[in-house]
Amino acid sequence: MDYNNIGISGEYDRDRVRHLLKIGIFSAILVLIGDMLLGWGITDETLSGMEQYFSRYIGVSNARIFWSALLGMIGIPIECLCYFAIYRMIAPKSPKYAHIYRSGIFGMLIFGGFVHVMCCAVIWHFKSHLIYNAETAGYEMQTAVESTISFAGAFLLPASIILFVFMMILTVTQITAFSKGLTPYPKWCLIFNILFGIADIIIMRLCGNQPWAYALSTGWISIGNLWTFGGLLFITKKQV
Repeated sequence: MDYNNIGISGEYDRDRVRHLLKIGIFSAILVLIGDMLLGWGITDETLSGMEQYFSRYIGVSNARIFWSALLGMIGIPIECLCYFAIYRMIAPKSPKYAHIYRSGIFGMLIFGGFVHVMCCAVIWHFKSHLIYNAETAGYEMQTAVESTISFAGAFLLPASIILFVFMMILTVTQITAFSKGLTPYPKWCLIFNILFGIADIIIMRLCGNQPWAYALSTGWISIGNLWTFGGLLFITKKQV
């Protein structure tokens, strides 16, 4: 493949990279706020399984679902476009890896916002089913959960799987490029990647049944992006 014809610059543009990283931090904060609006709640520990999981969303209002969907729909595409800061770090030394990384960006751009909005739709479906049952046949948590799982399996799961594939392409390519010294950054900067957000999930689980813990774990991807953009911006300012 002729990598000279895919729009890759031959020079590292430090100022443009820093600009994109700053916008990325702003958009990640925007999305994190939306995630926390959706995830803020506590579980009913008298329940078990998926019923206990969904019980944290009983107190989520339609207004919170709306704002979470809106903030994610706006912020996630901006986040994805800011990945081009990392693309620009890789491109001068490895057009091949930059091309692979760019395919991950496009996949995230196409499916990221959609998956977020569908997550909000799943919670709306759950809440709506509970309200319907309360008005017609009483409080039927099990029925609401079963219906919601069927809804998520039909509409959320397929897009989530595709998004996960593109996320792994993006992340693995980034880690590989940094580990091989194919960027202006020290090799150890490979730690600044989205998967850092998994640590957030683990830590928040250890904090117990707290609304802020569930809210922060809901935003694990946004926290991974904050870690990535913020860390690389700090290194750019200090060393590169």
